[in-house]
Amino acid sequence: MNPRKTLALFFLAFSFFNSLLAQPPLSPDQIKFVRQGVRRFVFDEQQSIPLAALSPREIIGLSAMYPITHMGHEKADVKIHEAQLSIQSKTDTRTAIWFGGFNPFATYTIDLASCQGQGELGFMFADAAKNEQFFIKIKYNDLQITGITQTLLQGSKVIKDSTIATKNALKSRISGKIILQMLGSGLTLYVQKDSLPVPIGQSDFGRYIDLRKKQYLNSFQSHLYVSQQTGHISINKITSTLSSGMGLADIRAITYEDGEPMLDRGRLWYTMSIRGRALPHHIQGVFSMDPSVFDVRLEGVILFDRADGLLRNEIASHIFFDRQHKLWRGITTGFSAYAHPNEKKQLLTVESQKDPRFGFSVMSASPFGVVGDIEDPHILFDDIAKKWRILTCENINGYKAIMLESEEWNKGYRRIAGPVTFNSTGTSIQKIGDKRYCFSGSQERKIFIYSYPDLKSVGTLGMDLPPWDASSGTRVWPNVVQLPDDYPFRYVALMMDRFNYPGLEGPNWTYGALYLYHGYE
Repeated sequence: MNPRKTLALFFLAFSFFNSLLAQPPLSPDQIKFVRQGVRRFVFDEQQSIPLAALSPREIIGLSAMYPITHMGHEKADVKIHEAQLSIQSKTDTRTAIWFGGFNPFATYTIDLASCQGQGELGFMFADAAKNEQFFIKIKYNDLQITGITQTLLQGSKVIKDSTIATKNALKSRISGKIILQMLGSGLTLYVQKDSLPVPIGQSDFGRYIDLRKKQYLNSFQSHLYVSQQTGHISINKITSTLSSGMGLADIRAITYEDGEPMLDRGRLWYTMSIRGRALPHHIQGVFSMDPSVFDVRLEGVILFDRADGLLRNEIASHIFFDRQHKLWRGITTGFSAYAHPNEKKQLLTVESQKDPRFGFSVMSASPFGVVGDIEDPHILFDDIAKKWRILTCENINGYKAIMLESEEWNKGYRRIAGPVTFNSTGTSIQKIGDKRYCFSGSQERKIFIYSYPDLKSVGTLGMDLPPWDASSGTRVWPNVVQLPDDYPFRYVALMMDRFNYPGLEGPNWTYGALYLYHGYE
């Protein structure tokens, strides 16, 4: 070959590869996110973790399996008939049928086959000696609901007896499913026939009984409660579960200590808040998803123990596995303070030797000096800076992203960047390529991208169909995750919307549906 041509080809190849090396790395505002699917779980039976059940089809020996207490002189006729639990009475009777233990954050469901006559139907939670009894009762007459009451007894003394009915209650009939969502310091009661469950009762009972106390988890038991003047009730099934509630929010990927998303068993792992009604009613759920499809699955529920005798339902947590110390750790937001007027909202460090992703878990929690109206923390160890860093948002004339830093993971944090200009929610740190970026939702109808760790503006996230419209709130959690090379797409984002559940009364934060996006360059 001609030496001049060889030299020219060499310089051409050198220039080509040099130009490739000189190309700037991809900026996250250049990624195009395309919506793939959307789902809202509303007490979805497929998204529940069983705690207890009374299933008539499985019963042999009713009196031993599900002990019956007759609470008056007259006794109702209780039996299994045609694969249903039958309770029948021709005079005034009160009957309690045990069906399981007690969890103050469980969802209790009565699948009602039929209801005739007049009386009350609901739940009784009590210790074995009946020293304390907590009733939730639906009054009915010929299927029409005539009232919803909440009663607390200590011994024979009535501590509280009040109506908890919503406006929907007296418009509703007692049929289909009765769903009681217990929320630690509150509850919401629903009936469901053929469409969405309708809220018929709601209560905040923490001033009278704090069911978050460990003693109730250990000692209380759950009963079907029936009071009949006359009539016949048939029940298909009674269950208690850890459920997905009626909305999911605050979605954050579980990571390792350096912020790398945990891709375990071919699945990404997320914390999400299972929505109750308001604050402090939400529950910290753990979900998983195969990022190549849209198969979100409830895996567990986490509560938090500050060594004060309470099981606390903190949310907006970031959980990570610290590989060096072989411990599950994280940061959570102390929203349970809203149940006690004397407590202060703050961030908490959390820790556990048990893998908290599965079943029912309790992580130890400790204050670490970050007190105030601060939310949505994301923590990682920066092995270059040799510092622990927390991206979070603080209420500084609206929630604004800030960066905190410390030499130790659980103390001594100081602010090193922020607040940013715009409203911020769902703050998170993720790598795009080999470079970390900070993401946040906002009320500006944009998802903002900032540099790490100094929080300088980079741009906004590009989406074809964002998880909001003209009528909804936009303070979502971006939750961008970079996937390994062998996936059919490089990026995935799981977000939620902010549509509250219909029919609830008073302030409530009961959003939302889940939105899946795939990102490409």
